[in-house]
Amino acid sequence: MTLLDPTREILIITTGGTIDKVYFDDKSDYQVGRTIIGRLLEEAQVTHPNRIIEALQKDSLHLNEKDRETIKNIVLREPNGQVVITHGTDTMADTARYLSDITEKTIVLTGALSPARFAMTDAMFNIGMAIAAAQSLEPGVYIAMNGTVFPAKSVFKNREMNRFERK
Repeated sequence: MTLLDPTREILIITTGGTIDKVYFDDKSDYQVGRTIIGRLLEEAQVTHPNRIIEALQKDSLHLNEKDRETIKNIVLREPNGQVVITHGTDTMADTARYLSDITEKTIVLTGALSPARFAMTDAMFNIGMAIAAAQSLEPGVYIAMNGTVFPAKSVFKNREMNRFERK
């Protein structure tokens, strides 16, 4: 089977983060809602086979070692060789490094700097990029953000500039 096999199902694991945030008032009161990823894929008319597992509904600042272990266990137990994980951006690089010992699958983490429910968001672009990256990259762990694919072990979030960069 080649990397660009159009019949190869991509597993999408959602963990919460900004991409799934729902804001309630002008004071930025929010909660992480049910995932919107399925709807985004429908709106984008994505026809590539995929399956979504809603693993967590947390802001990434609240993820802990047990949560990362839950994500890792899902990746390891599922037969899919191509995996996209939606994740909050604040600790995305930490989770990517945590998963980096999984070498037999292509795992791409992505998220959004503004919620997918906002009119102006990077969510759709990042999801599309992650799905393409999962289909075309060699096995390993990556982050797809800001129009760039980064290897898990050489990326960090520059909070001051609100973007991901190479170490």
